[in-house]
Amino acid sequence: MIIGVPIEIKANENRVAMTPYAVHSLVQEGHKILIQDNAGIKSGFTNDEYKQNGATIVGTLDEIYNESELVVKVKEPQESEISKIKDSQIVFTYFHFAASESLTKGVVDSNCIAFAYETVQTENKNLPLLVPMSEIAGRLSVHNGAKCLESNQGGRGVLLSGSTGIEPATVTIIGGGIVGSNACKLAAGLGAKVNILDVNVQKLQYLSDIMPPNVTTLFSDSYNLNRLMPDTDLLIGAVLVVGAKAPKLIDRKLLSLMEKGSVVVDVSVDQGGCIETTKATTHEKPTFIEEDVTHYCVA
Repeated sequence: MIIGVPIEIKANENRVAMTPYAVHSLVQEGHKILIQDNAGIKSGFTNDEYKQNGATIVGTLDEIYNESELVVKVKEPQESEISKIKDSQIVFTYFHFAASESLTKGVVDSNCIAFAYETVQTENKNLPLLVPMSEIAGRLSVHNGAKCLESNQGGRGVLLSGSTGIEPATVTIIGGGIVGSNACKLAAGLGAKVNILDVNVQKLQYLSDIMPPNVTTLFSDSYNLNRLMPDTDLLIGAVLVVGAKAPKLIDRKLLSLMEKGSVVVDVSVDQGGCIETTKATTHEKPTFIEEDVTHYCVA
């Protein structure tokens, strides 16, 4: 099979879909690998490393799509890429179709064979391709949320860990999956008071067993959300419904209960977000303010 790896053209996407080692493995199995010129440079992989492992370097995006039977990407095809996809070509990437009607229609109209990383499951319903990205996203949500809480960033001037004589911040996490549990680990490790909510009681029991004493597990319902919002300094949305749009669990009324200068990090933004006010932001302008609450929603 001829497998093509293009440069990611989505804003701020620096990853590449295939490492030189993966190229070596596939070449050993008889496949031909096409790597777009400098596709891996922002991930630390040079053209020479790919060539040494058997890849062929091609110059343009058009060549990748024209010559490949299988295109392997990181993020969903952008508008300028969709027109390049050929009939029956296989495209393997994170699609997040539920968040974009135009993307879904464009891919359907291309008549390609689309495989979405985020929906690939093992027999026991694990998501092996989504898990590592979710682990990173969960931990980064706490890093970025803590930064946004600083007064010089427009936040309340709250330190997650607190200090001598000053109580720690309160972090509320909606969703106890991979993103939520990793956010919880980091926030708890920094000394914050952490509330983590989910609708799966078995998951809550497991989290209650493994998390430290500064973590409280709660059933996710309107009563608990209404009760927690006024005291929450950092709210992290970590809700995933596989292959579907994230449910809007926090509306404007709930959001308005938070103190001025509090922070929301919605990791569910790729699936449309679990907060009514969520809209995708970029690294250049990662935040916006709604209801006096700073939102960090980098897709």
